[in-house]
Amino acid sequence: MKIFFLFTFLPFLLSAFEQAAASAHYDKILTHSRIRARDQGPNVCALQQVMGTKKKYFSTCRNWYQQSICGKKATVLYECCPGYMKMDGTRGCPAVAPIDHVYGTLGIVGATTTQRYSDMSKLRQEIEGRGSFTFFAPSNEAWDQLDSETHRNLVDNVNIELYNSLHHHMLNKRMLTKDLKNGMTLVSMYNGQKLFINHYPNGVVTVNCARIIHGNQIATNGVVHVIDRVLTSVANTIQDFIEFEDELSSFRAPAITSGVMDILGRPGHYTIFAPTNEAFEKLPRGVLERIMGDKVASEALVKFHILNTLQCSEAITGGAVYETLEGNTVEVGCDGESLTVNGVKMVKRKDIVRSNGVIHLIDQVLIPDSAKQVIELGGAQQTTFTDLVAQLGLASSLRPEGQYTLLAPLNGAFSDDTLRLDQRLLKRILQNHIIKVKVGLNELYNGQELETIGGKLLRVFVYRTAVCIENSCMVRGSKEGRNGFIHIFRQIISPAEKTLHEMLRNDKRFSIFLSLVKAADLDDVLSQPGQWTLFVPTNDAFKGLTDDDKDILIRDKNALRNILLYHLTQGVFIGSGFEPGVTNILKTIQGGKLYLKTVNDTLLVNELKSRESDLMATNGVIHVIDKLLYPAELPVGNDQLLTILKKLIKYIQIKFVRDSTFKEIPLTFYKINIIESNVQPIITKEDPSITQLTKLIEGEPEFKIVREGETITKVIHGGPEIKYTRITAGGSDNEEKLKKILEEEVTKVTKFIEGDGHLLEDEEIKRLLQGEAPVRKAQPTRRAQGGGARRRTRLDHS
Repeated sequence: MKIFFLFTFLPFLLSAFEQAAASAHYDKILTHSRIRARDQGPNVCALQQVMGTKKKYFSTCRNWYQQSICGKKATVLYECCPGYMKMDGTRGCPAVAPIDHVYGTLGIVGATTTQRYSDMSKLRQEIEGRGSFTFFAPSNEAWDQLDSETHRNLVDNVNIELYNSLHHHMLNKRMLTKDLKNGMTLVSMYNGQKLFINHYPNGVVTVNCARIIHGNQIATNGVVHVIDRVLTSVANTIQDFIEFEDELSSFRAPAITSGVMDILGRPGHYTIFAPTNEAFEKLPRGVLERIMGDKVASEALVKFHILNTLQCSEAITGGAVYETLEGNTVEVGCDGESLTVNGVKMVKRKDIVRSNGVIHLIDQVLIPDSAKQVIELGGAQQTTFTDLVAQLGLASSLRPEGQYTLLAPLNGAFSDDTLRLDQRLLKRILQNHIIKVKVGLNELYNGQELETIGGKLLRVFVYRTAVCIENSCMVRGSKEGRNGFIHIFRQIISPAEKTLHEMLRNDKRFSIFLSLVKAADLDDVLSQPGQWTLFVPTNDAFKGLTDDDKDILIRDKNALRNILLYHLTQGVFIGSGFEPGVTNILKTIQGGKLYLKTVNDTLLVNELKSRESDLMATNGVIHVIDKLLYPAELPVGNDQLLTILKKLIKYIQIKFVRDSTFKEIPLTFYKINIIESNVQPIITKEDPSITQLTKLIEGEPEFKIVREGETITKVIHGGPEIKYTRITAGGSDNEEKLKKILEEEVTKVTKFIEGDGHLLEDEEIKRLLQGEAPVRKAQPTRRAQGGGARRRTRLDHS
């Protein structure tokens, strides 16, 4: 029995699903309208009417809840749904409208002018007779709005012109709205003329851009759809229209030279916002000449006015974004009866329908970013930057054929004090916001260095949700122009000038912290090249610390290093680079963890507020705090030290484990101990003298001859460093003695670092001393740190 039931009802279920799938947007919107009016009785539909007009819509959810259409207030109307009618003394629309032939149905739907013209033109007999027709019947208002001369010509020649015009509104088969698919082309009953159907997601259905305002009125011999305008024949293409329209001669020229005109002659469903001659006259002469003289820019300009979808004005009931042939997007919307492009009323004439699309004439030229110079890409929020670039003469240095990247701070980044700076200083600041090359957002990577036209190197830091350059992070809005990119930044970019150590030394607020750093032998960490984030407590963090307390701290070097190195972490972390409200965990050099997050643009470290963030140094960044940091999980085993720490740290409970000790933190995390030998001076004469040699572990080992009194030190980030052999002017010029000493010293260093290594040969030493280029390349027998590539010893001279 169950099987019988299943097979009996399965065809009905499948039929129901097929009908639902076939149901088009118009029918879905109509169903929603019935639901909204269900309290009014059966078969009532809710419509919205734009105030001040007769335009009515079965509305989308967005328009319904916004209570507006095209930005205009809309009132709610309740009417019988198509196909139903009222009965006296009952609620709603319980009766089915009578079914008549097409001619009689024209009267039922109120298209009485079309009905009268059908009678006048002798079409009545045909639409009362046998057949299956679809009649797109203009409403009475549509006939009233028709151009008076055209209207008069039709009425004066009813047997030919009017008859043919009405046939142009008809199909020789019945098609309901669900059958009218988007992009469909149908053949009318007049001379094979085409009718172009568009069925939009908002439920609007158009025929040659005329909107169906009352659909699916069934007749015994077809169906009637009432439309809001009279259809005219469509023959030629968009290309034909542009070629012969005098008002578009300025647009025609770049369309031809760029090759885009040929596209507009092909089959398709295009929408073109065609700027008139008047629109081109509004452009600054220099801008127009530059674009027209650049084939790439002119092609981009023309394509930016073309959509690859057909958008009739009556289908636009709210703003929507569409992709242009140029690749970027435009927002097409409406304001009352007017169409808008990117929020601006600019459409002078709309819905010029052609065989491959529709044309709207506009009185402004749309210039895409790809056709603009990079300085023209600045928006309303970057006007201070772009104005200053122009005023200080920097705009003229941005050549059209060049490649640049502008790092444009928001207007709010420029304080009054900044704007009052000497113009020469202000110009230098702006120069450091202009990169010499064109770099897109997807080309930036962590650790990248970008050279500005001011000669500075700016560092790039890439985080999970942010990209920052030096102290400032990007906001959305990057654009690409003809000769460069523009990226938007929250703050003015301040290139680093000093090391972490120099910054601490030059700021009295950090004197106590710096003295402890020195006592812990950590000066070099903050002085050498690297990538560090340092949380620096001000002197206020050490209130209550006596000299005796300080001495106790200094005597316990392990404890001091543990405390100080808990303030230091590998990598540069900008405060504004953190995702707001999210906790970020950083491992410190001490080994403990720091917990960072930003709340209301304030950086918190272990829930302590940073008083000043993002002070950039050449080897890292400083965040200022007014409390000493301490790892909560690290116990103290000394009563004296516990007492001192409790004076300074009151925001956490410090653990005490009797006799526990702090681990030793060797300085190998950034370098190894320096080895120096005492060698008597052996070099005289005016030849260059060796004053210091530096051996590098990471990178290629390098030996250089330097002038008397000169010191060369090069450190590759993360690599240990050994300095050895100080030699000053004077003494013997014995080359053999010098060679022997060098061999001994190099042997010491080589063995210390990597076991037995290769030494310089005799001839190489001679060539080195004589200022000749080295010819031999030595390879260490063992690499200092992994790496598959062979390492070479390079001998340079100066």
